[in-house]
Amino acid sequence: MHFFRTGVEGLSALLGAVGQLTILAMIAAMLYEVAARYVFGAPTLWAFDISYMLNGSIVFLGAAYSLRKEAHVRIDFLSQKFPLRVQQLLNAAVYALLMAPITGALTWVAASKALKAFQTGEVETVSPWAPLMWPFYSVIALGLFAFCLQFLLEALLYLRGEKTPGQTPDDPHAAPES
Repeated sequence: MHFFRTGVEGLSALLGAVGQLTILAMIAAMLYEVAARYVFGAPTLWAFDISYMLNGSIVFLGAAYSLRKEAHVRIDFLSQKFPLRVQQLLNAAVYALLMAPITGALTWVAASKALKAFQTGEVETVSPWAPLMWPFYSVIALGLFAFCLQFLLEALLYLRGEKTPGQTPDDPHAAPES
């Protein structure tokens, strides 16, 4: 369990940090595009593609980190009325039996799409820049894989009673939100 937890949390933290850097890259690219377009009258061919690819990458790179840090939306107005142990078991069941299989299936689809795009040299057909698509698809697959692993880890932590709903890793003694 310790090796799995360390590995999954490390991967989530790494991808979260890469996602944060990706935000900076997107800001720089958009500032460059604005200056090129409005100051120099020479818009780029790649700005639209970069903006949607980096924005999508940010979402998928940060998904597992967000789950780990409890930075996602939690709708628990009903479950918070249950005893703590029931809340933990409910979270474990939803994460292990619903969310992990869904993200696992999406990971498979995304990885298959990335592999096919790599093998065929797929490019964005709507764009005049026509960038290769496999790097973007690969980031989506990697982010979904980390998300799936984080769901499994969270399920184990809830099942073992090592985590309570609303508890962040930075505050291990926090009481569940009321």
